[in-house]
Amino acid sequence: MIQVQDLRKSFGQTRAVDGITFAVSEGMIYGLLGPNGAGKTTTISCITGLLMPDGGRIVLDGCELASDPIRFKRSIGVVPQETALYPTLTAYENVAYFASLHGLSGADLRGRAGQILDRVGLSAGSKQQARTFSGGMKRRLNLAIGLMHRPRLLLLDEPTVGIDPQARINILDVVREIQREGTGILYTTHYLEEAETLCDRVGIMDHGRVLAEGTVSELRSMVGEGTVVALRGKFRAEALRASIASDPSIHLLSLEDDAAMLSVGGAARAVADLLSSLLRGGIEVEEISMREASLQNVFLKLTGRELRD
Repeated sequence: MIQVQDLRKSFGQTRAVDGITFAVSEGMIYGLLGPNGAGKTTTISCITGLLMPDGGRIVLDGCELASDPIRFKRSIGVVPQETALYPTLTAYENVAYFASLHGLSGADLRGRAGQILDRVGLSAGSKQQARTFSGGMKRRLNLAIGLMHRPRLLLLDEPTVGIDPQARINILDVVREIQREGTGILYTTHYLEEAETLCDRVGIMDHGRVLAEGTVSELRSMVGEGTVVALRGKFRAEALRASIASDPSIHLLSLEDDAAMLSVGGAARAVADLLSSLLRGGIEVEEISMREASLQNVFLKLTGRELRD
């Protein structure tokens, strides 16, 4: 569907996007994750044609953005991070106006508007002005606008930020529905649990580059993430650090006096071996819990910072 190849964009001496390459196929949700300033928004702006790349290629179904931008843009839908609505127009008037820019008219437009407003749960509010809507309703209306012209590729830039849980569930349900219909989706989010459950593939960006790409399972394996073990007890931080220093399969995720979080790789018995080693080293453990490594662990290890840093 869409291939982004060696994309580059600089602002003065700052390389916002530094040679990234990825692809989104039909019916795939591709998560593009990264801390603030990683280059995600610049990447999306290049794909939508809002910014002119310094180099690289962006191709959708054989149509290259640089050579045929009009045809390219007709095939994409965009749901920006900031809601893009006319506040004094009704929900129906908003979707109808934006749909008309894509050439929809008459019965086709009216039928599609009713269908898409129903899909996002706004049928009852179709005659209300957008300015009267809650934040969640505005987000859903923004999504409806992006879907009106049946795009082949949908760009979702943090579509659930700052909304209530029910509106978030509604939006994610719609995203899954359109995925099943074959729409490709490029998805950015600051909610790692969303990416973990929603995305087929994930690219982790920082400093304008894709540091790693794959399924969540592949990313865990790629960076050596294993079982996450949380420990509480009576020990000094440096004593615990010294007791595990010689084991390359153990990685510290967090450490303080009396509490630690570790990533333990290798076979299942590695956790038992860890506990035996700690006891031999005089580390008194009173409480232990284990869980599978999350995308958060992978992200922190690759970038060295939180997603919102």
